[in-house]
Amino acid sequence: MTFFQYATCTKEEIEQYLDTTLSHGITDSSAEKRLRDNGLNEITADRVSRWQIAIRQFKSPFIYLLLCAAGIVSIIGEYIDASVIVGFVAINTLLGFYQEYRSEQSLRALQQFISPRASVLRDSSWHIIDSRNLVRGDIISIRTGDLVPADVRILDADQCIVDETTLTGESIPVQKISDSLKEIPNSLYESHNLCFSGTSVVGGSAVAVVVKTGTETAMGKIASLTVETTKESEFSRGIGRFSSFILRLILVTLVFVFVVNLLIKGEGADLLQLLVFCIALVVSVVPEALPVVTTVSLSRGALMMARQNVIVKRLSAIEDIGGIEILCSDKTGTLTENTLQVTDLSPGADPDLMFYASLTVSERKEKTEPFDIAIDKKVKEIPGGDNSTLTRLAEIPFDPGRRRNTVLVHSESETFMVVRGAPEVLIHLSCSLTDEVRDRLNTWIFEKGQAGQRTIALAKKNFPSVKESLTPDDEKDLRFLGMIAFTDPIKPSTFHAIQKAKQLGVQIKIITGDSPLVAGAVGKEIGLIDDPGHVLSGADLLEIPVDTRARTILDHAVIARVTPEQKYEIIEILQKTHTVGFLGEGINDAPALKLAGVSMVVESASDIAREAADVILLAKNLEVIIDGIQSGRAVFANSIKYLKATLASNFGHFYAIAIGSMFISFLPMLPLQILLVNLLSDFPMITIATDTVDEAEIEKPGKYEIKGIVLIATLLGVVITVFDLMYFAFFFHQGEPVLQTNWFIGSILTELVFLFSIRSRLPVYRAKRPSGYVMVLTGIAIVCTILLPYTIFGQVIFHFSPPTMMHLGIILGLVGAFFVCSELVKTMYYRYVADL
Repeated sequence: MTFFQYATCTKEEIEQYLDTTLSHGITDSSAEKRLRDNGLNEITADRVSRWQIAIRQFKSPFIYLLLCAAGIVSIIGEYIDASVIVGFVAINTLLGFYQEYRSEQSLRALQQFISPRASVLRDSSWHIIDSRNLVRGDIISIRTGDLVPADVRILDADQCIVDETTLTGESIPVQKISDSLKEIPNSLYESHNLCFSGTSVVGGSAVAVVVKTGTETAMGKIASLTVETTKESEFSRGIGRFSSFILRLILVTLVFVFVVNLLIKGEGADLLQLLVFCIALVVSVVPEALPVVTTVSLSRGALMMARQNVIVKRLSAIEDIGGIEILCSDKTGTLTENTLQVTDLSPGADPDLMFYASLTVSERKEKTEPFDIAIDKKVKEIPGGDNSTLTRLAEIPFDPGRRRNTVLVHSESETFMVVRGAPEVLIHLSCSLTDEVRDRLNTWIFEKGQAGQRTIALAKKNFPSVKESLTPDDEKDLRFLGMIAFTDPIKPSTFHAIQKAKQLGVQIKIITGDSPLVAGAVGKEIGLIDDPGHVLSGADLLEIPVDTRARTILDHAVIARVTPEQKYEIIEILQKTHTVGFLGEGINDAPALKLAGVSMVVESASDIAREAADVILLAKNLEVIIDGIQSGRAVFANSIKYLKATLASNFGHFYAIAIGSMFISFLPMLPLQILLVNLLSDFPMITIATDTVDEAEIEKPGKYEIKGIVLIATLLGVVITVFDLMYFAFFFHQGEPVLQTNWFIGSILTELVFLFSIRSRLPVYRAKRPSGYVMVLTGIAIVCTILLPYTIFGQVIFHFSPPTMMHLGIILGLVGAFFVCSELVKTMYYRYVADL
């Protein structure tokens, strides 16, 4: 039998199915046998070991690329360069290991929601045992403050109220009953006589029988989904594709250059010198500064987001945030305030309606029921609302079957009863209402329902004499007092956030455990949907064929009454075609959080949700996320700038030097000089992480589109190759040192000014001004490049020859001409080619 089927069973049937006796419990020997057969009542799932996590950090083409580069430079004696590259790999590996290891701690956080001790009936005696030793058929007792230790069926309830927020997302605690249900519940929300592992008792007490334990519980299933779910970020996928492309291109080109040089030079080729030269060329193409650029860029992004009350746990999530196309969020507490407020009274309501409502509020000092809290707050705002002179004589607690609660009150002049409950129930029990009044009240109820507001009704009955007890039979011939409407107010910032999201091209989807009526009303009010009835429910989702389910989910901006498994399925479907961000906070959100491309939680979220998340929001506000998306796009834009700049520059120089080497008997640039070009040009490129970003760059979600990056880099790389060959044409007849020195200076200066062109889609005179760091470090690199050949150090170590003023003028003239050409090619590309 499924757990839900036990909701309809009688107590006799439960005894039969679970082989237990409700009055005596099971025996110790039977408990030991069941424990051996079914295992402990604890959450277990396939966990990933530390070694597996560590090995996973090296499964990246980019890591292979960097390690190959480190090996190559160490072969030719450049141990410092090798150490720097290995250092980059070590830092990134350690960061990746730490982040993944922290993520795998989700299971430990989940285990905190299994109560460590339980009161159980065995062999006719009550005992306190470790809850991990509970078995099917055990009779247990739960009371206020307890965590429910297993999935149980209620046998006897005394005003038992359970907070199921951790599983359902529903903020209102649920009253539990012991009666059998007439129909098998379809979801957690309808399970009025079932309690679920990990939920908490906030009022009353109950005796229950254990039906499911360990991984068979609702909490256990969430654990399996959460811990066994792995994801690869969009950032990692993008870098992986880029690295694979570079690796293949380098290997093909390297073989080509080596073979062609051998064919052209024949027996006169120096094989060792040619091999070292080719190795240096390979290293010059590897974007070894990429980890530094991304780390600096992501760290700056993290600091910016921290100022916006967003704490980033996984650095690479910053770029992923910028790529979000669909943002899925719960309604309660994010779009709304998560507090009920009294908004209206029904037409013709009794003037003292709120006073009567206050008599039905719980007498506990710390109130947990949202309606009680809202009524209590409203009454305190009304002068003369004090009811302390009245005495509460008796009470019939709220029952989901009766849908009302009743209190008996005595004052100096009268004894009367106040009933609070579902409007349709109290209208039916108030026989004095005319048909016209009933129609008017029902119309008001319908209007408030359409607006997403909750309503309760109150009625009164006077007794001629003092009465000390109540029975359900007393709830007849009531005098209808009126109705109260409640709403969970929408945060003012939500409206602006929704508009901003539309401008950024981000779709917002509400995925909530709340009712379709309330969720639809909120969706309409904030502008997500035009029709409040255009809501997809969890029950509807189950009826939709699998092949059309994805289309249906994409077509609905509001999805209500969903289970944790359905949230997981929704995120899984959306992520097949989009980059998805998911904002959650409860245990029920943990599997979807672990799966989502970018997972976000609020600071007050459950421990398991916080562990599974990439980002923690200190302010429970949708606008904070939208601002974070803008910051993420800026970070992404700067990373793309570096990729375009380094790809075009490196391959432009690579092909020019390779081609030049075929036409002269000496090397056009020494291996050490090639590595120095790489170092000096990457030095200011690192600061691109601090650069300003044009508004157009953040209007759309960012993606690693290898085709687009390679196309623009190839076009501009050809321009660089052409101008590099001009340096070759001007200086190759001047001799080996002159060509090598002047080409060295020209290559670096070309690459440095190229950075100011490629950093923006706009012409340089219309683009935002570069950051101060870019300007300063570029200036330093230019000065070092020009002065180094004139120093003893440059001449002895790097074999430079001081350039003449005429040569320097030619170099600067070519650099200026290159900048103009690169601007023209870039402008034409973005105007005529980029959007094809």
